[in-house]
Amino acid sequence: MRGSTGRKIAVGLLFGGLFAQAFAQSIYTCIDAKGRRLTADRPIPECSDREQRELSSTGMVKRKIGPILTAEERAAEDEKARKAIEEKNRLEEERKRERALLMRYPNKAAHEKERQLALAAVDDAIALARKNSETLLAQRKRFELDLEFYQSDMSKVPPQLKRQIDENEQHIEAQKRFVATQDGEKKRINARFDEELMKLKQLWAQRAIVTSPATAAAMPGPGPAKP
Repeated sequence: MRGSTGRKIAVGLLFGGLFAQAFAQSIYTCIDAKGRRLTADRPIPECSDREQRELSSTGMVKRKIGPILTAEERAAEDEKARKAIEEKNRLEEERKRERALLMRYPNKAAHEKERQLALAAVDDAIALARKNSETLLAQRKRFELDLEFYQSDMSKVPPQLKRQIDENEQHIEAQKRFVATQDGEKKRINARFDEELMKLKQLWAQRAIVTSPATAAAMPGPGPAKP
């Protein structure tokens, strides 16, 4: 009697386990390249190049399995994802720069003021260089008077005077190059501020639209207070 009861329990556990396994088993289905619908209890090799669906025992879709990619296809997908991330990061950085630009230049007057300050600094440097050039030219005239004593015969000119004349000429040329460089710097400053101004005009216009009364009125407000 006792042995019969044990056998019944064992059979019950066996059938219960098989039933649970069958209930939990997934079903895979797809339509192959020939248009046939295939079904199996595991992923279907004939549909490795297309989407498959994993169904529960009740027929509900548990998940969709995409096609298995080749090494080249996977590399292309990875490259596509990398470029998408780079583009997203680029756009985020651009938005940060735009916000910083708006905070620094809330209006055209602020932008123009900084332009003039930058140009004024360069003008001061140019003015100083020209003043130095005037001093060097005056010094050169004194050297020319000294050369008259030697009747412009450089073979009779003392080495120290020759060295002073050479240094004077080098300094004059250096000041000329410096002024030319600063003139180029003014052009670069104006070009940078002009480019910024074009971008700022767009940002100011967008901000004006967002903060306009009409836009604010069109935006949904808070709902009525609940009692």
